[in-house]
Amino acid sequence: MRKLLTLPLNFLFIYGAWAQPLRDTGKPPIALKPWSPDRNTIMNFFQDQQFAEAVDYLQPAFAADSSNINVLTWLGYASYMNDDKPASERYNTRIFQLDSNNISALSYLVTLNKDDAHVIAMEYAARLIRLQPNKPLWWRTMGDLFRRSNEIDSAIIYHRHAYELAPADYKNAVALADALIEKKLYPQADSILDASLVRDSMNLSLLKSRIHSAYLSQDYASAIVPGERIKQQNVAILNALTWLTLSYYNLKKYPECVSTCEYMLSNGLEVESIYYYESRAYARMKEYKKSNDLLAICLNKAISHTAEWYYNDLGSNDEELKDYKTAIAHYDTAYYLFKEPLMLYNCGRICETQLHNKPLARKYFTLYLATAHPQSEEEKKAYHYVRLHWGPHKK
Repeated sequence: MRKLLTLPLNFLFIYGAWAQPLRDTGKPPIALKPWSPDRNTIMNFFQDQQFAEAVDYLQPAFAADSSNINVLTWLGYASYMNDDKPASERYNTRIFQLDSNNISALSYLVTLNKDDAHVIAMEYAARLIRLQPNKPLWWRTMGDLFRRSNEIDSAIIYHRHAYELAPADYKNAVALADALIEKKLYPQADSILDASLVRDSMNLSLLKSRIHSAYLSQDYASAIVPGERIKQQNVAILNALTWLTLSYYNLKKYPECVSTCEYMLSNGLEVESIYYYESRAYARMKEYKKSNDLLAICLNKAISHTAEWYYNDLGSNDEELKDYKTAIAHYDTAYYLFKEPLMLYNCGRICETQLHNKPLARKYFTLYLATAHPQSEEEKKAYHYVRLHWGPHKK
């Protein structure tokens, strides 16, 4: 009895209530409300980027009421942000089934289908246009979908309408201009971009499209101003700056071409083509040594390092075929590309033992001694032999 008295009073009340026999009061039982999630808790999950946790938290509410549009909206957003696109599409499709005019759900369904299902995405986008015909975003969205499906003429119609609704929005100007550029309607694209650049002369999207149009239309002089404005903002946009580089080259402004290449390289754009463009500019300036140095870098980047194995094996096979000059050529190429000193040793060895060309052997062995860093026992033996028989003290 003492133990029972130590229990909380509320437990005793509950226990007593359940211990009583059920009585028919003549009234219907009280309806239980479905579990309702706390909005502040959900917002905290979203703010902390805890989208998986938000989905888990919302599942009981969804199980209790799969027609609650607020719960479906939160689940659709959390799943999308958690990179679970199929789940997000299911929740948003459910919203659409309950409310075919739900703007948020329609917008997500366009985004979720734009990559793989253009026709389905277009159906949702068309509904958005009917619901909000004066909203430029939906017209631009439809234009983007037509561009993705390579229907450029239709894309231009929708992008033009979006631009007419809001010409001051640079996104509408860029979208229309890019579609016009794709159709090679460069003067039309330029007029739109130039008007927008008057309002915002340093907008990167506008500048990128403007330099693209200038380069493709071979109006290289018009590429200079937008290209230099991009450089002034200390940003590295590979395509735009490549067009600027080639525009300088075609205008025979080789120092400016070199300067732009150096700018790109210093900003982390270490791409093979940039070294090549710079090398060509140096060649035009008759600085052939600098051009060759850059071409060597191009070769190093262009050829996979596994190619060293192939050149080595080619040389080995040619030795077996007693085609010694070809073997030397392959070993020599392998060294030139990958700077492996053993390739020099192989060249010297063939010159000494097979071709009996001592001057050429000395040339290869001398360079080998200057660059070798033997690691294995076999390499150390080779190095010791060359140093003993072909070192500086030997004439």
